[in-house]
Amino acid sequence: MDACTLGDLLDVIGGPALRLHTAPDGLAAQVTEVLLYDAHAPLPHVPGALLLAVGVRAAAAGPLVRVAAEAGMTGLVVRGPDGPVGEAEAHGLALLSVDEDAAWHHVHLLLSSAIAARPAPSVNGLGDLFALADAVAAATGGATAVEDPRQRILAYSTVPGQPVDEDRRQSILGLQVPASTPNSEQYRVLFASPGPVRMPALRDGDLPRLAVAVRAGGETLGSVWVVDDGTLAPDAEETLTQGASTAALLLLRARAAQELARHQNSDLLRRLLDGTADPSTAFDRLGLEGAVRVAAFVLDAASLPDAEQTALRLLDVVRLQCEARYGRHACVLVDGVVYAVLPGPGARHKRLAEDIVARAGQALRVPVRAALGEVVAGPAEVVGSREDAELVLRVLGPELPVATVDEVRPRVTLLRLAEVLGERRELSAGAWRRVLAYDEQHGTDYARTLVSWFDAGCDMAGAAKLLAVHPNTCRYRLKQAQQHVGIDLDDPDERLVLWLQLRTLAGLKGITGLKGTEGAIS
Repeated sequence: MDACTLGDLLDVIGGPALRLHTAPDGLAAQVTEVLLYDAHAPLPHVPGALLLAVGVRAAAAGPLVRVAAEAGMTGLVVRGPDGPVGEAEAHGLALLSVDEDAAWHHVHLLLSSAIAARPAPSVNGLGDLFALADAVAAATGGATAVEDPRQRILAYSTVPGQPVDEDRRQSILGLQVPASTPNSEQYRVLFASPGPVRMPALRDGDLPRLAVAVRAGGETLGSVWVVDDGTLAPDAEETLTQGASTAALLLLRARAAQELARHQNSDLLRRLLDGTADPSTAFDRLGLEGAVRVAAFVLDAASLPDAEQTALRLLDVVRLQCEARYGRHACVLVDGVVYAVLPGPGARHKRLAEDIVARAGQALRVPVRAALGEVVAGPAEVVGSREDAELVLRVLGPELPVATVDEVRPRVTLLRLAEVLGERRELSAGAWRRVLAYDEQHGTDYARTLVSWFDAGCDMAGAAKLLAVHPNTCRYRLKQAQQHVGIDLDDPDERLVLWLQLRTLAGLKGITGLKGTEGAIS
C-alpha cells in the first residue's frame, strides 16, 4: 500500500476542518500516524507523524516545532490560526491548524481514520476482500465467499476449477444468501461458535461448507465460507481462522473509509447549501450533475426529550431511502433539519418525500414534515432551492405535511413579503396601522371588513357573505372607514398597499377575520 502524503490528507479532510499554513517539504511529505502531545512524557522519534499540540496555545507552540522536527515528524497541528509559521518554516516542519473549539480527540480520530483509509485500492476498500477470498480458496482448496452479518456477499473467489453448487451460484448472482429456516439455523450456530464450524449440505446436490465468523472486539463483522467437496487441505481450518483475522482488518478499514467518506460528503453538502463551497467542485465531488432539487425534512414536534437523537434517526431514514433510489447519496443534518439534494427531473420527488414522511413517522413515532424547493438547473442555484425549501417548511402544518414550493407559492410569497415589509420602516408605515388603532379604540370592525372586501375582489355581496352580514352593512362600514381613518378606496394603489399590509403585517384573512390564522405570515 502506498504511504499517505500530506497532500492526500488535505484532499480528504481539507477545507474548514483542517487548514495548511506552511509545508516546507511540500505536499508529497509522508504522513504515517497521528500523535497526541503529552507535556509529561518525552516525545518519541516517529518519522512522518503529525503531532497534535494538546495543551499548548497556538501562539506559544514555537518550542514544540523544534522538538517535533528533531523527532523526524512531518507536521504540527495547532488550534487556532495564530500558529508559529516562521519557526515551522525555519525547521522544515509543516504547520496545520483546526478550529479553536475543535475537540482534540475528534481531530485525532478524523486524521487517524483518513490516514488508515488512504489509499483505498478500490471502492469501499472491498477489492482486498476479493484478493483475500482468492488466497483462502487457493490455500484451502475450496471456493470461498466473504459475507456481512446480513448474509450479503461482499466478495467471492474466482480460482478456476474449484467445485461449486447451485446454492453458491444463486448467492453470487444475487449477492445475497437465499433466506430459509435451515440457513438461519446454520448462521445461529456459526455466530455462537468461537472457531471454524463444518456445516452439512442443506439440499440434495449441494455441498457441505467450512465456515468461520469474522469478529473484532466482540463485534461480529461477517463470516467466511468455503465449499467443502471432501478434498480440502488438512490445515483448512487454520487457514480459514487466519483468513477471518485478515478479513476483520479489511472490513474495519472499509468501514472507516465509508464513515470518513460519509463525513466528508456531509460536510461538503453543508457548505454547498450555505454557499461557502465552490458549487461546481462540490457538485463533482458529490457525484451530482444536471438539474437538482433540495428537500428538507423536520420533526413536527414542539419539544422532544431526546430531540437530538431523534433527529439523527430521521437523518438515517432519509439517507437510507435516498440511497435506495439514487445510490451513494449525501444527506446532512443542520440545526434540526435534514437536507438532501435530489437529482432531477423532479416528477417523483414528492412521492419520495411522502414515502419518507410516512416511514419516518412510523419508525420514530413523531410526525415529520417535508418541503421541496424549486428544481434548479445546476450547482450555482442550489442555495436558492434550499431557501425555497426552508420557506415551505414554515407554511406546512398537520393538514399539509408535504409540499413543493410551487404548490404553496402564494403563501411563501406572502411570507417573504411580510418579512421584507416588516424590516423597513417606510414599508411598514401606512393607513393599516390607523385602521387597527381605530378598531381597538372604538370597537369597530373596519379592518376585517376591508380585508373581506379585498379578498372578495372588491365585490360587496361577496364581502358581505364572508362577513355574514347584509351588503348594506358592509357598504356602510367601508364608507365610515374612509371618513374616520382617511383612506381612499377608489385609488387602486392604495387598495393594493392596504390589502398587502393588512394581509401580511396584521395577519388578517377575510374568511375568518382572526389575526394569525396564517401562521406562516403573522
